[in-house]
Amino acid sequence: MSYQGTTFTLNTGAKIPGIGFGTWQDKEAQEDAVYEAIKAGYRHIDTARVYGTESGVAAGVKKAGVPREELFIVTKLWNNAHHPDDVEKQLDASLKDLNTDYVDLYLMHWPSAFARSDELFPKEGDKTKTGDTDYVDTWHAMEKMQQKGKAKAIGVSNFSKSELERLLSKANTKPAAHQMEMHPYLAQKSFSDFHKENDIHITHYSPFGNQNAIYSSGQDIGKLIDDPVLVEVGKKYGKNGAQVALAWGLAKGHTVIPKSKTPARIKANLEGDFKLDAEDVAKVDGVDKKLRFNDPSGTFGWKFYSDLEGKQ
Repeated sequence: MSYQGTTFTLNTGAKIPGIGFGTWQDKEAQEDAVYEAIKAGYRHIDTARVYGTESGVAAGVKKAGVPREELFIVTKLWNNAHHPDDVEKQLDASLKDLNTDYVDLYLMHWPSAFARSDELFPKEGDKTKTGDTDYVDTWHAMEKMQQKGKAKAIGVSNFSKSELERLLSKANTKPAAHQMEMHPYLAQKSFSDFHKENDIHITHYSPFGNQNAIYSSGQDIGKLIDDPVLVEVGKKYGKNGAQVALAWGLAKGHTVIPKSKTPARIKANLEGDFKLDAEDVAKVDGVDKKLRFNDPSGTFGWKFYSDLEGKQ
């Protein structure tokens, strides 16, 4: 891999670039955004079936002309395809849209199953129709995708500690990674330590916390990236608050996946790959507010994060 920045090693032995490029939202902008990201030096691209951006990612990759083996591509299984008979079918659809034979990491997007459906959000009246597939059974189907080589590694996203412990007790293959909301306002130290003890890599989504306007719960407080502590720490390194939030994640041994469609910001986020002194990591640790901004429990028919920090 020609990636010049920080990398981490998954429990499969594969290297994952520390800063990845997130492609949630702005579906129409992704071809150009992914192209700009690869041109700037990113090699880790994160997408998901539900984002509708897999085709845009493929187009951006093609435009950039970088060999597939230089890229680390992540996508995610959506809740409507948790049934073991549906997992391979959805992964095949993702691979087709991504124009690749394999993904480097395949994640179960949520532990919660929807009803089996071709619709991403099957409805029952005005509510999402939930399914009864156990995520353990979904996981066993994902293990087969790794055995077939369609996914080089498999992992989870948005699991609670008890859900993850249950999965570990029944899995044949341990998850290589867990993608979750994590940022200086939601540090989750004990949960982070649990992953380290179990050799499961963590990826931070929403590494800028309430920067995203979609999170209504975070709009009545100041932006994480403008937090005086992050801004002050940044001055020492000639960096801004956003870059400090990314460097803090890397200092924890985690990957971070900022997203942007603006070329200047895409490049600036990659410059969040720098080493914070231990005293500055500790300062950023001190801003933790145990604030979670993404919790779709009400609409997904599942109580997420029941044993984790993060009041709404």
